[in-house]
Amino acid sequence: MKLKPMADNVLLKQSEAQETTASGIILATTNKEKPAIYEVVSAGPGTKDVTMTVKAGDKVVVGKYTGSEIKLDGEEYKFVKQDDILAIVTE
Repeated sequence: MKLKPMADNVLLKQSEAQETTASGIILATTNKEKPAIYEVVSAGPGTKDVTMTVKAGDKVVVGKYTGSEIKLDGEEYKFVKQDDILAIVTE
């Protein structure tokens, strides 16, 4: 099943948490918070007032309690408005 966001909604998928640090230390998996970095799965077409600036494949930062979480086919997703995205991650 596929989901296509409407208007200025964005469908996000949780990015995998980094398991090791830059120096090679392996992080414990217990008591670990989910990172606030998500990958954009798809974005709506926008509205006449909102031009979409994110696209599929972008990595973004959103607030911890932002959006609506759903589970589909065993995967967890989050719907947010584009205005709720705090930053686009660039490398």
